Amino acid sequence: MSKVVKELVISEMERRLGANRDVLVIDFSAVEGVKANEVRLALQARGVTLLGVKNSLARKVLGVPGMEKILAGPSTLVWGGEDIVALSKEMTAWAKQVDKLEIKGATVDGQAVDANGVVELSKSPGRVELISQIAGLILSPGARLAAAMLGPGGKLAAQLKTLSTGDGAGEGEASAAEEPATAE
Repeated sequence: MSKVVKELVISEMERRLGANRDVLVIDFSAVEGVKANEVRLALQARGVTLLGVKNSLARKVLGVPGMEKILAGPSTLVWGGEDIVALSKEMTAWAKQVDKLEIKGATVDGQAVDANGVVELSKSPGRVELISQIAGLILSPGARLAAAMLGPGGKLAAQLKTLSTGDGAGEGEASAAEEPATAE
């Protein structure tokens, strides 16, 4: 491949990746044609892109040290979706369904991650789950404070309402008279 062609291929890969550098690397070469199209269409519907690459050019485009072992043999870059955790969950599920699909590794926040790291990443909570957990942690002290204020306040309001309407005034006196008798 001439230098001009390599530069064109590299610029095209950079254009397609855009600012996204969190990418999974899979071996998609041994998957049968019909199954490969099924996987591609399902991933495309979820906003995930697959791109077969030449390893040396992919190393230059990604610029992540430690990718030599991951980008060896047939490689396909996979990116897109909600975030890298959701993408790793999706591809791990596909790897379980499709026998010949192999996850080779990934780049996450500028670091190379091996196949075992991708499996571990797929077990962690995604971006949306983390945001909801953080929101719950932020809101829980306020919810506890509101519950503490509403509990006794609700009882006091019910007693004041009972006294102001005059309903059950006799009942309240009878129960107050009965309480000391049962306490002794």
